Order: sequence, then C-alpha cells, then structure tokens
Amino acid sequence: MTDTTTPQDIFRKAWAVCNTFRGTIDPAQYKDYILTTMFLKYISDVWHDHYESYEKKYGKDPERIARLMERDRFVLPMVTLTDPKTKKVLDTFRANFKSLWERRSAPNIGELIDITLRHIAEANHDRHKLDEVFKNIDFNTDRLGDTKERNGRLKTMLEDFADLDLSPSRVNEDVIGNAYIYLIERFASDAGKKAGEFYTPMAVSRLLAVLANPQPGMRICDPACGSAGLLLEAATAVGNRNVSLYGQELNQSTYALALMNMFIHGFDSARIERGDSLRNPLLVENDRLLRFDIVVANPPFSLDKWGVDEAENDRYNRFWRGLPPKSKGDYAFISHMVEVALPQRGRIAVVVPHGVLFRGGAEGRIRQRLIDDNLLDAVIGLPGNLFPTTSIPVAILLFDRARERGGEREAEDQVLFVDASSQFSPAKTKNQMEETHIQHIVAAVRARQGVDKFASLVSRATITENDYNLNIPRYVDTYEEEAQIDLAQTEREIDRLEAELAAVRVKMKQHLKELGL
Repeated sequence: MTDTTTPQDIFRKAWAVCNTFRGTIDPAQYKDYILTTMFLKYISDVWHDHYESYEKKYGKDPERIARLMERDRFVLPMVTLTDPKTKKVLDTFRANFKSLWERRSAPNIGELIDITLRHIAEANHDRHKLDEVFKNIDFNTDRLGDTKERNGRLKTMLEDFADLDLSPSRVNEDVIGNAYIYLIERFASDAGKKAGEFYTPMAVSRLLAVLANPQPGMRICDPACGSAGLLLEAATAVGNRNVSLYGQELNQSTYALALMNMFIHGFDSARIERGDSLRNPLLVENDRLLRFDIVVANPPFSLDKWGVDEAENDRYNRFWRGLPPKSKGDYAFISHMVEVALPQRGRIAVVVPHGVLFRGGAEGRIRQRLIDDNLLDAVIGLPGNLFPTTSIPVAILLFDRARERGGEREAEDQVLFVDASSQFSPAKTKNQMEETHIQHIVAAVRARQGVDKFASLVSRATITENDYNLNIPRYVDTYEEEAQIDLAQTEREIDRLEAELAAVRVKMKQHLKELGL
C-alpha cells in the first residue's frame, strides 16, 4: 500500500464494484448501493483512525477510549444478535465495514448490512441525520437477484472496497468528496434521464457558484439541491468553511445522497431538508421563510404540475408577482428564490431553459415585474449539449436584490447580456466547459462592459422597448460576415483547372488508342 489514497484509487474501486452490478439492475438503482457502501467505508475508517490515535495517546485503556469515542464525529455501536426464541446470543460485532467484510460469506449478508446501517442510524440520531441516509436502502432485496446471486454480489462488493483506506490519515476530505462527486457524475452519464434528474455538470455548478460570488460568513441556499454538488461548489468558491449551507430536495434517494455528500465534505452542520420547495418549503423558522445571502439552483426545467393550486393561497405570499402556468414551473422556482433572498442585498443565480427568456402570457408578466423592480442583473447564454438529460442550450439568470429600492445598487439600470454559446470543447457525447471558458465568462460578468460579439450592457428602457424579451441575440450580435470572394481570381482558377482537365483527357485518349480500345 502507498502512504495515501488517491482519487484514482477510489474511482478504480468504485467502477470495479459497478461491474458486479451491471446487467442486474440499472445504474440509477445500483448507484445507491455503491455510494452507500462507500459512505459506510468512509465513516468506519474515520472511526478506526480516531480510535488508533487515542490508543497511541492513552495506551490500552479501553474504558477511557470508549468514553472518548462516544463523543466522536460518528458513533459506531456494538451489535448483538440473539435468537428470538431462546434469547441466546448468536453474534456480537462492531457496526462497521470491517465487521461486515469479516462476515462477507454469511448466508444472510444482505440482512447483516441492513442491521448494521440501522444500528448506526439509531446511535447517531441525535447528532446526524444518518437515519435519513439509510432510510430507503435495502441490501436484502431480490432486486439484487435471488439469494445466491445477491450474496455473491454483496460479497464481491465488500471485497472490492476492503483495501480502500479512506481514513483521515491517508486521504483528506477534499479528495474523498471530489471523488464522490465524480462518481455521481459518472452515474448520471450511465443512467441517463432518471439519474440525471439530480445532476448538474460540475463545470456548470462551478460557473454558477462563482457568478453568485459568495463571501465568508454568508448563508447559501439551494432549494432544489439534488445531490448537493452546487452547494458544495458555492462553499468552495468562498475559499474557506466560514459559510452556512442550506438545501431542500424532494427525491428520497437523492436527498440521501446530498446528506452523504455533506458528511463526506465535512459540512456536518449543513441543513438539508426533504420535501417540495414550491408546495412545502421547509427552510423556515418561527413560521417565516429563512432568508439567505446567496440562493443558487438548477431546478427541473419547465416542471409540469408544480403546484399552481397551492400557490394561489401560498402562506408565504411568494407568488405575488403572478402565478406561472401549471405546466411550466420555471418562474415558480425563480419567484421562490427571489423571495428567500435577503431584501436589499441577496443574490440569486439560476439555470433556466431559453424559453424562460421570451415566453409570453403569465411568464411574460412575471418577467416584466422582475425587470420593472430592477432585480435582473445579467443573462448568460451557455452552450448546448452540456447536460446528461438534454441537448438544449440553457441560460443563467442573475438577480441582485441590492438593485431594488433601498439597496446599495439601486442606481444600477442596465442588464448585462453574455452570449457564451461558443465557450466549450467538444467531447464524445457531451460538450465540456473548461476552466478557461468559465474564467472568460466570469471576467465578462465582473467587468460589466460590452465585448464585441460576446457581451452587451443594455438599459432597462431598451428591454422595455423589446416587450421585456430577453432573447440574447436581440442584444448580442454574433453575426460573422462571410469572407468576400475574389471573382477574378476564382475565374482564373477555373480556367486553370479546365485546361488541366483538357490535357488529361487528351492523354487518356492516347492511352486508350494504344490499347486498341
């Protein structure tokens, strides 16, 4: 073994496990088993690392070490299995990965994994949401095959992960965390639409986070947080851990991923809630919505049946600018995000499909109110084919409540438009935004100046004249004139080619005559 565990070590092990499951269930399902097992390995290695450090410090004093471990980051309790009839003790073991690996050949290994996870969840109930992490995962299911097939796959999985050391003395949280996000990205690509529902490409997350410009001490929220990658990018953009992270996610499996992601990255105090942000926002205190310095999101595009009936009587009055159509929830998310941003200072960054920029009706009226209220700060068009689930181009909208009445940017009356549709590198299946592309876009947004064929600073009066249409080509001219053709030169080239062709034909006739043809 080397002294450290590299991201490549983690990737290799994870994809070795994938080979165990492929063909049995689709990636949208087996990702949960692999990522949950990796998380179990992580907390087990953290616990063991701390136990060894206490042994070195205090010697072989199990009682003292046990007391210290009760206050550790994760508590891993003892498990005692008894015969339900005779009450005879059948087995006793520590609830950790090592114990399961030692019992990997047991005929009930799926049940033992579930029991272990349940004990860990119960032991950490008051300090962590590990009960939510393990809530819907079942290792003793026939989805993994019949008993023999399931046992074989689980045994192989435990063996594959066994020599992957994720202890703090060998690998830091950033390495594990980045590997975890990378695996989620790969699963999204493999699983298609179903897995892609919770996935935002890392480059888009990074761009959105940097554009939001979070600062130390801020509260950051993602009301459609998925696996929490965007929240973590926002925290990274701050440059230190002096931030408070908040999120809400509807899907149980994805919510569990978000919690695991936060724990692996060391943000144990992050507040992630499970539920529908539009129908039932849970980031509240004293029956009032929590307010945030930064609100970022890549919400579901044009969500159908998003809850317009409930919105009509919204207890928080989030939709006072108007009700979006029931078949398109884009402006419902935007309205929610604006309302939970701090008045006169909160910033919002959201990914939207291009239809949000120009669709009329109810959406047009909401867009008009947002612009009239001087909240819109920038519109950035991104390249197409970036997402695993769609090839359509998307845009980023930046809103800044510091522009509203009473804010320090109240006098600002222009909106920046950026056409970044060319900022990508082609790849096999999806386009990729590189760091140079991200920095180019960020520099243009921060400079807030016109750049030929790339960026334009537009007055609200001009946008009003265009009926509040935000379609980027209206404001950024990217037309490239075709190079003029030298007709005289072209004619001379044609004459030359025709002369060459005539000479070839003469030679061909001579050859054919010699051959008697």
